[in-house]
Amino acid sequence: MDDVFRKIGSQLTLSQKIERRLEEAIREKKLPIGSKLPTERELCASFGVSRTALREALRRLSARGLVKITKGSGMYVTGLKIDDAIRNLNLYYDMQFDQNLIAQIIQVRRLFEPNIAGLAAIQRNRNDLSDLQDNIEKFKLCDPDNIQLEADLDNKFHLTIAKAARNPIVQISMEPIYSLLPRMRSLVYANVEGEKSHTLEYHIKIFNAINEQDETAATEFMAEHLKRTTDIYKKYLHGAFI
Repeated sequence: MDDVFRKIGSQLTLSQKIERRLEEAIREKKLPIGSKLPTERELCASFGVSRTALREALRRLSARGLVKITKGSGMYVTGLKIDDAIRNLNLYYDMQFDQNLIAQIIQVRRLFEPNIAGLAAIQRNRNDLSDLQDNIEKFKLCDPDNIQLEADLDNKFHLTIAKAARNPIVQISMEPIYSLLPRMRSLVYANVEGEKSHTLEYHIKIFNAINEQDETAATEFMAEHLKRTTDIYKKYLHGAFI
């Protein structure tokens, strides 16, 4: 532990150096999740820095979800949660949103989603099936003029499948992508005739395959579903490579 709390050099600002040192220690599990950090006084002495620089570093670590500061109790290593990682990716995608990003997202979806659906067919439980079935019923009843609700339900259907795969890496990777589906759909699909009926048809096919734990069928139906999605975006997003 002595190598964690050694004196700080001066190549970066002091607060940046402290932040980096503590982050590295957390990454390397020298400071495990749940462990209590030394007091401010002890950290200042160990690092050879002022309290101002230390507090700025701790503030940034706290904002990133790596450290929790509890008044009267102390400072604890919390580590990143899945929701924290997803939130950061959501922000990145929102800031980069344009036709090129849409094209890249569709490429990624075609690469991964068929296999995610296949994995969900193996791993799903009763709650997943209930959520998917409920989603389909709501989609059936959705007013065709309510593009936003259709898009939200479409997003939730695919997100439920990703969660049913029971792999946190899948959820971290795909949930931020699905969060963009309502924006993508409203941008293009408002003028696509017959899209609701196609979406409903394939959601039912995919659901039935997952329900029957038919990995092959779930994979194939999802691939077919996304092929149509690609064709539609090719038509409406001129200049973007898909």
